[in-house]
Amino acid sequence: MNIIHVIVLAIIEGLTEFLPVSSTGHLVVASSLMGISKDEFVKLFEIVIQLGAILAVVVLYFKRFIRSIDFYVKLIIGVIPAVIFGLLLKKKIDILLESPLVVAVAFLLGGIILLFVDDWFNKPVIDDEKKINHITALKIGFFQCLAMIPGVSRSAASIVGGMSQKLSRTAAAEFSFFLAVPTMFGATLKDLYDFYKHGNFSGAEINQDIKYLIIGSVIAFIVALLAIRSFITFLEKKGFKLFGWYRILAGIIIIILYYTGNALHTV
Repeated sequence: MNIIHVIVLAIIEGLTEFLPVSSTGHLVVASSLMGISKDEFVKLFEIVIQLGAILAVVVLYFKRFIRSIDFYVKLIIGVIPAVIFGLLLKKKIDILLESPLVVAVAFLLGGIILLFVDDWFNKPVIDDEKKINHITALKIGFFQCLAMIPGVSRSAASIVGGMSQKLSRTAAAEFSFFLAVPTMFGATLKDLYDFYKHGNFSGAEINQDIKYLIIGSVIAFIVALLAIRSFITFLEKKGFKLFGWYRILAGIIIIILYYTGNALHTV
């Protein structure tokens, strides 16, 4: 992994983290296309820069994060399923993260769902996070767990989950953003601890590793700042169909590349 890889992956992360297209899936495919070996540091890097992008939410929605204690209670409740399933399934998730083919299938299936989701859930009654109760937060948290499959999209899973609970598109998207903060903060701390525990933060490459993590996180953060507002505006006006078609097309292209040559491979 070199500095060009760092910059490219960070930009991809910042652009895709909050879109229902799967930032993880895009990182898996981009890494494979660039021939980046999936060693432990690369896996750590892809998690850490996701947190960098998600911290943009705290900046843009700062007032929401100081509004009430109940806001944090709902986030804690919503993140419980991800904590449980993440701990139970971590090894299997790591294996899936190495497969562009898994990403392609998830892209296709998720794309088909996004083509119809606006029609399925077109009578929202909740238009603000304050109206979300604890049970609803927990249900959305379970939907978010689907994103442990690379290519599903944490954003898509939690937004669709929110809409299924009668949240408006905007309210569902914003709660998805908020829920990402504790989810990715916990995932980053866990991966950093595991990386350190196995003695990986040592040796001649430690300074370079830390530099790459910082540079990647900062770039992802800046790009995400620009992407979030644009996504909300687009979502309010157009809905999910364009993202559905994008996912279907991307899934088909990935499958073709996977089976017709060496442009994509399991790394």
